[in-house]
Amino acid sequence: MGQPALHFGTVGAPISTPKKPGGSVGAVMRLAELGLSAFELGWVQSVRVSEQTCVAIREAAAQAGVHLSVHAPYFINLNADASEWPKSRKRLMDAAFFGNLAGATDIVFHPGSYFGRPPGEVLETAIPRLRECAQELRGAGNPVVLRPETMGKSGMLGSLEDTFAMSQEIEGVEPCIDFAHLHARCGDGSLNSYEEWKRVLAAYKKALGARSLRRLHCHLSGIEYGAKGERSHVRLADSDLDLEGLFRALAEFGVQGRLLCESPVLEEDALVFQQTWRRILGEEAA
Repeated sequence: MGQPALHFGTVGAPISTPKKPGGSVGAVMRLAELGLSAFELGWVQSVRVSEQTCVAIREAAAQAGVHLSVHAPYFINLNADASEWPKSRKRLMDAAFFGNLAGATDIVFHPGSYFGRPPGEVLETAIPRLRECAQELRGAGNPVVLRPETMGKSGMLGSLEDTFAMSQEIEGVEPCIDFAHLHARCGDGSLNSYEEWKRVLAAYKKALGARSLRRLHCHLSGIEYGAKGERSHVRLADSDLDLEGLFRALAEFGVQGRLLCESPVLEEDALVFQQTWRRILGEEAA
């Protein structure tokens, strides 16, 4: 087996980012100092960034060798009613426009809520809306990948199957796999073992093809959950996450891509993830 390339980093600026230069440029520089090579710009409340700042972020990341993505605002819902959808759409498209200017290749977003309706029925609304967004971006020469995230609550649009359906139907759309969310969504402690993660990756490969495993975009943290799913992100040490089992499965499938930490101790757990991954690769290669 070869040595799969995963780039590790954080969603949002590392906690230890200095005040000067600060911001996203400072975050990129701090990640590089730590030996991390991926950064997801946390534009989760709104997209308020100038084109000049985007250029500075792009240049800093290129110089530091840090791979960029964007987490779009939380307030996006592919299943919004007709009066609310234009606002959701603008948030997603703004994230894609300014993200591309900043050098980001992937735009992660929360796909929305079922509002009590069956998933299949909701996808009949969500897929055409997302397809139109993707087509407009391609028409404008914007190459970013739109990544609906797997969500941690059972009432949210964003099961693994939902993200597969969107990705199969729309060119330029692929999942953002949040492994902690998938574990929490079950609500019963399952989906947290080597064998279970192998089944997830086999399903991913079957749905989207073997090459898709070489461009994974993943989120990870510890997570607290109840019967209805996610409650809060927690540090790895305070969770029941079987990190070894997950990483052994990822190594067996030869994945490549990015894995971003959303733990409350962002860079601390990101470095634990990276160190664990390198150790497992060493064990697997031995």
